Amino acid sequence: MAVTIKDVAKKAGVAPSTVSRVIADNPRISLDTKKRVRKAMKDLGYHPNINARNLAVRSSQAIGVIMPSSADKALQNPFFPEVLRGIGSFAHETEYSLYVSTGGNDKEVYEEVQRMVYGNRVDGIILLYSRIADPVQKFLTDNKFPFVIVGKPSEQESEITYVDNDNFKASKDLTNHLIDIGHRHIAFIGGSTELTVTVDRLNGYKSAIREANLPLPMEYMIHTEFLKSGGRDAVEQLFALDQPPTGLVVADDLMTLGVINTLEEIGLSCPEDVSLTSFNNLYLSEITTPPLTTVDIQIYKLGVQSARCLIEKAKNKDEPAKRIIVPYEIKFRQSTRTFSE
Repeated sequence: MAVTIKDVAKKAGVAPSTVSRVIADNPRISLDTKKRVRKAMKDLGYHPNINARNLAVRSSQAIGVIMPSSADKALQNPFFPEVLRGIGSFAHETEYSLYVSTGGNDKEVYEEVQRMVYGNRVDGIILLYSRIADPVQKFLTDNKFPFVIVGKPSEQESEITYVDNDNFKASKDLTNHLIDIGHRHIAFIGGSTELTVTVDRLNGYKSAIREANLPLPMEYMIHTEFLKSGGRDAVEQLFALDQPPTGLVVADDLMTLGVINTLEEIGLSCPEDVSLTSFNNLYLSEITTPPLTTVDIQIYKLGVQSARCLIEKAKNKDEPAKRIIVPYEIKFRQSTRTFSE
């Protein structure tokens, strides 16, 4: 015989209506009561009809996660699986499922977001990027649909909930580290300037260089893809210059892997010939040769906080916009060394 709500109520020592409220995750029910009821449900093998409940409370009990442009390319970078791990962890705790975009280009991603919103497939959306003049962000804003950005919004910053690091300061600190150990020719390798994370890291780099009265030629600022191939392309450009850099600020660990490999191919060693600094503290940053000096931006925590903010916003449409800044830490390893002319 199928287990009923009454059976769960009896085992948990509560009224059937309380069980229904726990299933609906009613905030008025205490955490202790929720735990007791959920344990009774688990012990009895009771599985609520989620579709019926969702219809009743007008909730899909799902959140959408949007990759930048191509999901295929994005998932080549370990940043995205790690931030998804953080989102998924919090979603699991709150019994939400994930609906991850799979579009192969901007148009497909936009259409996918429209289907999520118009089809009531998700209660809210997390954007794993922040781009200047982003049509997806505009669509969500115009439709007053709950969303959170991982990254700083390019506009309407005070009106949008976002989770980010202080990328300007982190990049400035990283550049100053190279300056402090004697480097005078320092280049920057980053992603597209349409992405606010690139702009913030570029501006932090430029601020440190200018304050130190060091040369800042345009040729020292390379913008490419956040992939290993992007690092390769950047090295080919920078080390063809009459005055190549001796220090590099690279905006992503995966790009840095491409940088190291290409430096070796042209006969240069890190850190003997070129000092490298990077961002993200991906697992590979510890196992490269040499291990990378990199900024730990706490990717997992970015994911957890973005999911927390979105679910709060989905449950309470009047939830005010929040700005969550996750602290960073520079991990000093063996990819930099003191430089003397």
